[in-house]
Amino acid sequence: MGKIEIQHLTKDFPNRRRNARPGDDSGLQFGDRIEVLRDIDLTFDRGEMICILGPSGCGKSTLLKIIAGFENPSTGRVLIDDKPVCGPSSNHIFVFQHSGLLPWMTVWQNVGMGLRHMPGNGQRQEKIQEYIDLVDLTGFENYFPYQLSGGMQRRAELARALAVNPDMLIMDEPFSGLDFLTHMKMREEVVNMHEFIGKTILLVTHNIDDALIMGDRVVLMSGRPSEVKLMRKLAFEHPRNYEEEPELNELREELYFMLGVSYAV
Repeated sequence: MGKIEIQHLTKDFPNRRRNARPGDDSGLQFGDRIEVLRDIDLTFDRGEMICILGPSGCGKSTLLKIIAGFENPSTGRVLIDDKPVCGPSSNHIFVFQHSGLLPWMTVWQNVGMGLRHMPGNGQRQEKIQEYIDLVDLTGFENYFPYQLSGGMQRRAELARALAVNPDMLIMDEPFSGLDFLTHMKMREEVVNMHEFIGKTILLVTHNIDDALIMGDRVVLMSGRPSEVKLMRKLAFEHPRNYEEEPELNELREELYFMLGVSYAV
């Protein structure tokens, strides 16, 4: 489960600014339509991890929200397992960029949120513990979010998302704001988790190395109005090291060039 088809998708928003910003020569007036996504056509297979790259503000998060059913496209449509997306679904879990843990609940209570209606208290407790163990938070079941580090909070969010056994996991910059070592550990955990559960995962990131090391497929979006500049399937085994894979390193250099930056300064 979790095949995604995006067909001729566009998205625009009305301009809400009554006064132009200094230096803005776009000529946009209040109420004019601002095109964000233009004619997006993509197909992702079940069980893939798809990493979406692109410049800031290009519409990556908007694309994720449309796939998740939180927003409607202006034209075109999204199909998941051959069914049109008409709204949010409990089978398609969204992990937001900033912590979504409920601060008045413990790790145990947060993870168990989606399992409230599971019959049998013993089975429910077993399932909660299973996913807490999966993200290596054993021993922190009774901690509140403010007592956890940033990386531990992200792991708790992953456990909560996975506990409901979704067909698809959608993650918007899940590593933003983490220190370098926590970022690296979280990246490894998500890759290991994906290989273990085999679910479709969509992940937006600004980090090219994350995309190359994690993804089964990489999508590069252009600046706004955003179009697909590149889509590449990555047929490399894990663990990956782009320095030891000439083809992967070439793609890395190409992605840096297409994003208009240099990795060597």
